[in-house]
Amino acid sequence: MKNATKTIVYIALLAAFVCVLSPFAVNIGPIPLSFGSLGVYIAACLLDFKRGTAAVLVFVLLGSFGVPVFTNFTGGFHKLVGATGGFIFGYIPCALVIGLIVDRLEKHVWAYPLALVAGTVVLYTFGTLWYMFQAKASLAAALGSCVVPFLIGDAIKIVAATALCYPLRKLLKRFVAPVGGKKTGGLTE
Repeated sequence: MKNATKTIVYIALLAAFVCVLSPFAVNIGPIPLSFGSLGVYIAACLLDFKRGTAAVLVFVLLGSFGVPVFTNFTGGFHKLVGATGGFIFGYIPCALVIGLIVDRLEKHVWAYPLALVAGTVVLYTFGTLWYMFQAKASLAAALGSCVVPFLIGDAIKIVAATALCYPLRKLLKRFVAPVGGKKTGGLTE
Protein backbone atom coordinates (compact mmCIF):
# COMPACT_ATOMS: atom_id res chain seq x y z
CA MET A 1 0.00 0.00 0.00
CA LYS A 2 2.86 2.35 0.83
CA ASN A 3 4.40 1.89 -2.63
CA ALA A 4 1.05 2.52 -4.33
CA THR A 5 0.69 5.77 -2.42
CA LYS A 6 4.21 6.85 -3.41
CA THR A 7 3.47 6.02 -7.02
CA ILE A 8 0.31 8.13 -7.01
CA VAL A 9 2.14 11.00 -5.29
CA TYR A 10 5.02 10.99 -7.79
CA ILE A 11 2.67 10.84 -10.76
CA ALA A 12 0.53 13.63 -9.32
CA LEU A 13 3.53 15.85 -8.54
CA LEU A 14 5.02 15.51 -12.00
CA ALA A 15 1.60 15.96 -13.66
CA ALA A 16 1.18 19.15 -11.60
CA PHE A 17 4.66 20.27 -12.67
CA VAL A 18 3.73 19.87 -16.35
CA CYS A 19 0.42 21.67 -15.66
CA VAL A 20 2.29 24.61 -14.11
CA LEU A 21 4.82 24.97 -16.94
CA SER A 22 2.59 24.32 -19.93
CA PRO A 23 0.39 27.44 -19.91
CA PHE A 24 3.43 29.67 -20.35
CA ALA A 25 4.17 30.11 -24.01
CA VAL A 26 5.60 32.50 -26.54
CA ASN A 27 3.38 32.95 -29.59
CA ILE A 28 5.69 32.76 -32.60
CA GLY A 29 3.19 31.68 -35.22
CA PRO A 30 0.35 29.18 -35.49
CA ILE A 31 2.11 26.89 -32.99
CA PRO A 32 3.22 28.57 -29.73
CA LEU A 33 6.60 27.86 -28.12
CA SER A 34 5.41 26.17 -24.93
CA PHE A 35 7.28 25.33 -21.78
CA GLY A 36 5.04 22.26 -21.54
CA SER A 37 7.56 20.19 -23.47
CA LEU A 38 10.17 20.99 -20.81
CA GLY A 39 7.76 19.67 -18.18
CA VAL A 40 7.18 16.53 -20.25
CA TYR A 41 10.93 16.05 -20.67
CA ILE A 42 11.51 16.31 -16.93
CA ALA A 43 8.59 14.03 -15.99
CA ALA A 44 9.72 11.41 -18.50
CA CYS A 45 13.35 11.51 -17.37
CA LEU A 46 12.75 11.52 -13.62
CA LEU A 47 10.21 8.73 -13.39
CA ASP A 48 10.24 5.33 -15.04
CA PHE A 49 8.48 5.07 -18.38
CA LYS A 50 5.18 3.92 -16.87
CA ARG A 51 4.96 6.66 -14.26
CA GLY A 52 6.34 9.41 -16.48
CA THR A 53 3.87 8.55 -19.23
CA ALA A 54 1.05 8.37 -16.67
CA ALA A 55 1.94 11.85 -15.38
CA VAL A 56 1.78 13.26 -18.91
CA LEU A 57 -1.48 11.43 -19.57
CA VAL A 58 -2.97 13.02 -16.43
CA PHE A 59 -1.92 16.44 -17.74
CA VAL A 60 -3.54 15.81 -21.14
CA LEU A 61 -6.73 14.51 -19.51
CA LEU A 62 -6.97 17.50 -17.16
CA GLY A 63 -6.59 19.88 -20.07
CA SER A 64 -9.07 18.01 -22.24
CA PHE A 65 -11.67 18.28 -19.46
CA GLY A 66 -11.31 22.05 -19.48
CA VAL A 67 -8.72 22.74 -16.80
CA PRO A 68 -6.69 25.67 -18.24
CA VAL A 69 -3.33 23.89 -18.36
CA PHE A 70 -2.62 24.13 -22.08
CA THR A 71 -0.73 27.04 -23.66
CA ASN A 72 -1.90 30.52 -22.77
CA PHE A 73 -4.05 29.10 -19.94
CA THR A 74 -6.53 27.31 -22.18
CA GLY A 75 -8.17 23.94 -21.88
CA GLY A 76 -10.92 21.83 -23.34
CA PHE A 77 -11.36 18.99 -25.78
CA HIS A 78 -11.47 21.46 -28.66
CA LYS A 79 -7.73 22.06 -28.11
CA LEU A 80 -7.03 18.37 -28.83
CA VAL A 81 -8.84 18.52 -32.15
CA GLY A 82 -7.49 21.97 -33.06
CA ALA A 83 -4.32 22.77 -35.00
CA THR A 84 -2.05 22.20 -31.97
CA GLY A 85 -3.82 19.02 -30.83
CA GLY A 86 -1.21 16.75 -32.37
CA PHE A 87 1.44 18.31 -30.17
CA ILE A 88 -0.69 17.98 -27.04
CA PHE A 89 -1.52 14.36 -27.80
CA GLY A 90 2.07 13.78 -28.96
CA TYR A 91 3.33 14.52 -25.45
CA ILE A 92 2.16 11.03 -24.43
CA PRO A 93 4.26 8.96 -26.89
CA CYS A 94 7.07 11.51 -26.45
CA ALA A 95 7.18 10.73 -22.73
CA LEU A 96 6.95 7.00 -23.41
CA VAL A 97 9.91 7.00 -25.80
CA ILE A 98 12.02 9.17 -23.47
CA GLY A 99 11.19 6.98 -20.49
CA LEU A 100 11.97 3.73 -22.28
CA ILE A 101 15.39 4.93 -23.37
CA VAL A 102 16.32 6.53 -20.05
CA ASP A 103 15.15 3.43 -18.14
CA ARG A 104 17.52 1.24 -20.15
CA LEU A 105 20.53 3.58 -20.18
CA GLU A 106 20.08 5.83 -17.13
CA LYS A 107 23.66 5.48 -15.89
CA HIS A 108 25.00 7.17 -19.02
CA VAL A 109 24.61 10.93 -19.20
CA TRP A 110 24.60 10.79 -23.02
CA ALA A 111 21.41 8.70 -22.88
CA TYR A 112 19.38 11.66 -21.62
CA PRO A 113 19.87 13.97 -24.61
CA LEU A 114 19.57 10.95 -26.93
CA ALA A 115 16.23 10.04 -25.33
CA LEU A 116 15.04 13.63 -25.38
CA VAL A 117 15.90 14.07 -29.05
CA ALA A 118 14.12 10.80 -29.91
CA GLY A 119 11.07 11.88 -27.91
CA THR A 120 11.10 15.28 -29.58
CA VAL A 121 11.16 13.64 -33.02
CA VAL A 122 8.07 11.66 -32.02
CA LEU A 123 6.43 14.86 -30.71
CA TYR A 124 7.25 16.76 -33.92
CA THR A 125 5.90 13.89 -36.01
CA PHE A 126 2.54 13.77 -34.23
CA GLY A 127 2.22 17.55 -34.15
CA THR A 128 3.27 18.15 -37.74
CA LEU A 129 1.08 15.43 -39.22
CA TRP A 130 -1.96 16.67 -37.30
CA TYR A 131 -1.21 20.27 -38.28
CA MET A 132 -0.96 19.21 -41.94
CA PHE A 133 -4.36 17.54 -41.66
CA GLN A 134 -6.02 20.44 -39.84
CA ALA A 135 -4.49 23.31 -41.82
CA LYS A 136 -4.45 21.44 -45.18
CA ALA A 137 -0.78 22.40 -45.33
CA SER A 138 2.01 20.81 -47.33
CA LEU A 139 4.84 19.03 -45.55
CA ALA A 140 7.24 21.89 -46.32
CA ALA A 141 4.82 24.49 -44.97
CA ALA A 142 4.09 22.41 -41.87
CA LEU A 143 7.79 21.89 -41.16
CA GLY A 144 8.33 25.62 -41.56
CA SER A 145 5.57 26.35 -39.04
CA CYS A 146 5.82 23.40 -36.65
CA VAL A 147 9.47 22.35 -36.49
CA VAL A 148 12.05 24.85 -37.73
CA PRO A 149 11.09 27.73 -35.39
CA PHE A 150 11.32 25.41 -32.37
CA LEU A 151 14.65 23.69 -32.94
CA ILE A 152 16.79 26.14 -30.94
CA GLY A 153 14.28 26.41 -28.08
CA ASP A 154 13.89 22.65 -27.83
CA ALA A 155 17.67 22.19 -27.94
CA ILE A 156 17.95 24.53 -24.95
CA LYS A 157 15.19 22.60 -23.14
CA ILE A 158 16.99 19.31 -23.86
CA VAL A 159 20.24 20.64 -22.36
CA ALA A 160 18.37 21.99 -19.31
CA ALA A 161 16.41 18.75 -18.76
CA THR A 162 19.59 16.68 -19.06
CA ALA A 163 21.49 18.87 -16.60
CA LEU A 164 18.62 18.71 -14.11
CA CYS A 165 17.42 15.13 -14.50
CA TYR A 166 20.66 13.17 -14.67
CA PRO A 167 21.64 13.96 -11.06
CA LEU A 168 18.05 14.20 -9.75
CA ARG A 169 17.06 10.75 -11.03
CA LYS A 170 19.87 9.18 -8.99
CA LEU A 171 18.71 11.04 -5.92
CA LEU A 172 15.04 10.20 -6.50
CA LYS A 173 15.81 6.49 -6.90
CA ARG A 174 16.96 6.37 -3.28
CA PHE A 175 13.47 7.40 -2.14
CA VAL A 176 11.39 5.24 -4.46
CA ALA A 177 10.88 1.67 -3.35
CA PRO A 178 10.48 -0.85 -6.14
CA VAL A 179 6.99 -2.12 -6.84
CA GLY A 180 6.89 -5.89 -6.40
CA GLY A 181 10.36 -5.82 -4.84
CA LYS A 182 12.19 -5.98 -8.17
CA LYS A 183 14.71 -3.37 -9.33
CA THR A 184 14.80 -2.55 -13.02
CA GLY A 185 16.62 -0.16 -15.29
CA GLY A 186 14.11 2.52 -14.33
CA LEU A 187 13.01 3.63 -10.90
CA THR A 188 10.80 0.64 -10.34
CA GLU A 189 8.88 -1.98 -12.20
